[in-house]
Amino acid sequence: MRDLLRRDGVRALVQRIDAATPRDRDRAVDALRAFAILGVVCGHWLVTALVADSGTLHGASPLRYMPGLAPVSWVFQTLAVFFLVGGQVGAKGYASARARGESYGHWLRVRMLRLFRPVAGVTAVWAVAAGVMLVSGVDAGTVRALGKLVWSPLWFLLVFGVLTAATPLVARLHPLWPLTVVLYVDLFRLGLDGPAALGWINVAAGWLVPYCLGAAWARGGMSDRRTGWVLLAGGTVTTAGLVLFAGYPASMVGVPGSTLSNLDPPSLAVVTFGLAQCGAALLLLGRLRRALARPAVWAVVALLNLSAMTVFLWHQTAMIVVTASALFLYGPLPGLHTAPDTPGWVFARPAWLPVFALVLLVCRAAFGAYERRGGGRSAVVRSHSPARTPESHHA
Repeated sequence: MRDLLRRDGVRALVQRIDAATPRDRDRAVDALRAFAILGVVCGHWLVTALVADSGTLHGASPLRYMPGLAPVSWVFQTLAVFFLVGGQVGAKGYASARARGESYGHWLRVRMLRLFRPVAGVTAVWAVAAGVMLVSGVDAGTVRALGKLVWSPLWFLLVFGVLTAATPLVARLHPLWPLTVVLYVDLFRLGLDGPAALGWINVAAGWLVPYCLGAAWARGGMSDRRTGWVLLAGGTVTTAGLVLFAGYPASMVGVPGSTLSNLDPPSLAVVTFGLAQCGAALLLLGRLRRALARPAVWAVVALLNLSAMTVFLWHQTAMIVVTASALFLYGPLPGLHTAPDTPGWVFARPAWLPVFALVLLVCRAAFGAYERRGGGRSAVVRSHSPARTPESHHA
C-alpha cells in the first residue's frame, strides 16, 4: 500500500508539473541547461581528487598522471552549451522585458539577483567553515585546498554576469568578431611569445562566442540543421588540427602542472571545441523536444532546473564532506583519498559518485529554498499567464 501511495504521489507530481508548463515553452532549452550543469558537476567529481598525505588534504587530477584520459574532458566540459543557452535566454528575456516596458536596470537587477544571491549563501557558510577549521587546528594548506575547490568553479558566474549585463550591446554581435579576437590573442601570446597577460582578454572574448550564438538563436538565425552541422564539423576539424599540429593540449580542462591550459584562460582550441558542442546541441533539439513531450522526462529536467544553482554551488562541498568524513571514520580509501595515478583509482572513483550525489541532495534540501526565494525559478516551470509572452517564460 505504501509503495502504491508513493507511486501515486510521484505520478501526481509529474502531472502537475506538465500541466503547469506553458505549451509554447521550449523544453529543450531547459534540457540543454541541465545537461551543461550536470556535465560540470560530473566532470569535477571525476577529474578532481583530494589526496590524504601526512594528515593533510591536497588537490590532484588523474589527467596529470594519465594523459590518455583527456577524452573524459571532451564529454564533461560543457560550459559552451551553458553560454549558448544563456545567450538565447538572455536575448529573448531582454527583448520581452523591453516589449513590456521594463527598464534595463530592472531587468538586470532581477537577473543578477537570481545569479548571485545563492552565491552569498555558499560564501557565508564557507567563511564560517574555514574559520572553524583554522581555529580547530586544521592545517592551513588543507583549508586552502578545500577553499580552492569551492571557489575556483565560480569564476564563470562572474563572466556570465558580465555578458548578461552586456546583452543589449552584444545581442546582435556576430560570433565571428569575438572568435577573431581569440585567434589574434593566441597568435600573439603563443605564436609570437607575447605577454601571457594577453590571454585574459579571452576570458570575455572566448565565452562571448557561444553567448552570441545563443543570441542569434533567439533571433531565429540558426533554425536550420545546416548551421548545426557546419558548427559541429568545423569546430571538430579545427580543434583536432590545433591539438595535433599547433601544440594545444588535448584536455579541454586545466591540468595541474601543465605549461598550457585550454581553460585558464580560454584558448582558441577550447573555443572551437565549444563551437562543435553548440552545433551538436542545435542538432539534438528535435530529439530533445520529442523526448521532453513525455511528462516524466520533462519533470526530471524541470526539477533539476529548479535547483540548478544550488547543485552547481554545492557539488564540490558534497564531495568534500564525503571525503573528509570517510577519512575521519575509515582512513584512506581507494578512489577517494589515494593519489589518482593508477587505473585502480579510475575504476574505483565512479563508485563514489552516487555517495556524492546523495550528500548533494541533502545540500539541495538545506539550501534549495534559499535559492528559490531569490528568483531561482526562472529556469523551471511557472504557472501559465496569458499576459506573459513566450519569450518571458525563459526570461
